[in-house]
Amino acid sequence: MKTRILLSALSAAALAVSASGCAKEDTSTTTESGIELVKEGTLTICTHLPYEPFEFTEGGEVVGFDPGVLELAANAEGLDTEVLDVAWETITTGEALNTGQCDVGAGAMTINDERAAVMDFTDPYFKATQALMTKTGSGITSLEDLAGKKIAVQDGTTGADYVRENAPADAEIVSFEDSSLMQQAVRTGKTDAGVNDNGLLNYFVSQNPDVEVVAEFETGEEYGFSVKKGGNDDLLAAINDAIASDDYDAVYEEWFGTAPTE
Repeated sequence: MKTRILLSALSAAALAVSASGCAKEDTSTTTESGIELVKEGTLTICTHLPYEPFEFTEGGEVVGFDPGVLELAANAEGLDTEVLDVAWETITTGEALNTGQCDVGAGAMTINDERAAVMDFTDPYFKATQALMTKTGSGITSLEDLAGKKIAVQDGTTGADYVRENAPADAEIVSFEDSSLMQQAVRTGKTDAGVNDNGLLNYFVSQNPDVEVVAEFETGEEYGFSVKKGGNDDLLAAINDAIASDDYDAVYEEWFGTAPTE
């Protein structure tokens, strides 16, 4: 099934329509298997780009591990997929789901109690830790080495929470809207280090030898996809089936080079 991307930016004309109070056309539907969709024949996915290799744009389409797994569920139901790039906070608060923007939230999203209170999560599909990235050869090997220095984090992430709780009191925490800006801040020397999920940073350093991951922090995190709270059990089941399938292993190996470990 083909995946399409819709940008979150609204045109002036669209804003004018919104301001006039015109009602949004209801295109929602329910499949024969009971899955509720905001758009007939399509699994609509909200994410925040880029977060390579989990989701990013290549050749005008969104690709990556997350859309690859969700396509397994969509294909099994005979659905297309469509990806919307929205603000990360609208995903983690459940707003994007509650307002009918999309059917499923994705974005290497850690399952935690705060998020589970406002949305329903699938079974975990990826284990993660937090990682510390620096310029290659910086001599920094731990958070303690960053006293008086600048640490880059991404807004609204568990990595940002970890740094605020564990970094030296005199470290300066510099927050960026997306992962790409955070990574480039370390690479260009704007900050001395950065903390984010290990899958993201390990992939980035494999493409950029001038930076390196110098430490990882075991935080017991697991990623999940989310659907509207109490509103789409059949979609949860379809995605869980995809996560448990042999095809999942092939998607994992495509993006990470090895088979998943238990």
